[in-house]
Amino acid sequence: MNPPISRRRFLTGTGALAGVGIAVGSPRLPNFAFSVRVGFNRQSRDQTGADYTLHIKNSPIEIASKRIISATTYNGQFPGPLLRFKEGRQVTVDIYNDTDTPEQLHWHGQKVSAEVDGAAEEGTPFIPAHGKRQIAFTPSPAGFRFYHTHNRAGANLAAGQYGGEVGPVYIEAAQEPGRYDREIFLVLKEFEPGFSRGGDMPQDFLSPAEPNKKLNEIGEASMKASLAKGMPHGYEVGYRSFTINGRMLGHGEPIRVKQGERILFHVLNGSATEIRSLALPGHSFQVVALDGNPVPNPTTVPVLWIGTAERVSAIVHMTHPGIWILGDLADDDRRHGMGIVVEYAGRGGKAQWITPPPLKWSYTRFAKSVAMAPSADEIFEMTFAKDNAAEEGFNRWTINGVAYPMTSEVLPVAFHLKQGKRYRLRMRNASDDIHPIHLHRHSFELTSLAGKPTAGIIKDVLMLGGYQEAEVDFVADNPGLTLFHCHQQLHMDFGFMTLFDYV
Repeated sequence: MNPPISRRRFLTGTGALAGVGIAVGSPRLPNFAFSVRVGFNRQSRDQTGADYTLHIKNSPIEIASKRIISATTYNGQFPGPLLRFKEGRQVTVDIYNDTDTPEQLHWHGQKVSAEVDGAAEEGTPFIPAHGKRQIAFTPSPAGFRFYHTHNRAGANLAAGQYGGEVGPVYIEAAQEPGRYDREIFLVLKEFEPGFSRGGDMPQDFLSPAEPNKKLNEIGEASMKASLAKGMPHGYEVGYRSFTINGRMLGHGEPIRVKQGERILFHVLNGSATEIRSLALPGHSFQVVALDGNPVPNPTTVPVLWIGTAERVSAIVHMTHPGIWILGDLADDDRRHGMGIVVEYAGRGGKAQWITPPPLKWSYTRFAKSVAMAPSADEIFEMTFAKDNAAEEGFNRWTINGVAYPMTSEVLPVAFHLKQGKRYRLRMRNASDDIHPIHLHRHSFELTSLAGKPTAGIIKDVLMLGGYQEAEVDFVADNPGLTLFHCHQQLHMDFGFMTLFDYV
């Protein structure tokens, strides 16, 4: 296996640094504060009939004092505006593309039509360069979702999710439990990417940690054969700067709290490629939802681990007064910005960091204690593999031996669904990379992890560890072309996608 060199540390390589940014926002769409009390923000309709307006445009973003980068964002800000919807209440959104490139805006985690979803592979129309598209949909399901570009970037580190096209969505249920004093939304994101050769993130935080022996043999044999032919390790991506809500640690307003408050943190990993961790010294997180879906067994943990595009909602009881750093466990990333100060009322001094106790992250700790998922009507077998440096130095990724083409070529649909049936995806990872697996327009239930059954965890992204296996079930209840892919931008762009359809 490759040595555990963290991809998070920027390594000087061959790639260009990220460019492009975004723009002046519509006066009709407020820049919602990211610390909010329970409520519903809805703007009045204008002459176009839209409830909300989003502008995609290039502009500068100040991520630290006198440190300005260029990035593509929504409404000239990062993160994009927090959109609060009501479940079941239709909304209309005007999307203006003020750039020179056709764009897609994906409503991640929502049960919407393929026409609206925001993926070209499903047939969603592009928002033309210097053009506009108005869409209408009924937000569902309730919970923490988000929106982001779905453009493929390939080798262009100024495109796709390497830029700033990420914004949070909260869909309010008819009745919110409200067992907290206020909500705070945090969007974690790296900027200024560059290419490096090889290097994988250590996976010792994941449980179970033991690899599947057969998958390990397959993946290691493939890599050994590639290196024996003189191939280098495939390109990876590292970053120069790290932010929470668009500001590097120490350069934004602190989160101001009072002793005794119960704060519900909604945390989104808006990264293009990275897995993130988050800890707050002297405090614990009671995880109440994953990817916006309530967990059967809310559990308290000292650290959150969040895969690319995952969301975690957790309550923190403010009982340890002081000035603290809420930040990533990786010292290098935290020093380069991945953190935010938490300041108790009446306290002063320098913000402190204390490394929390170790934690093995497993979705199953939040699952039903004793339960078996219903049986599936059909099982789809999937094996994920890596062809090292096979695509002009980039790794090529395959599902059952097939890489999705990088061209506009239409790939035949691989999996066929029937309305109302329950399907099981039996996924085997024959690579040493962690894959954040995402299914569009549906939610799925984790039913097995490393061969052990589980139930009750509903998600739309799942971290599948290197040389690991998992099973997820979903009900075919949203007809139309449906995209399945790894949410790591490099993996998706270089083959790790496939399509489902309804027959």
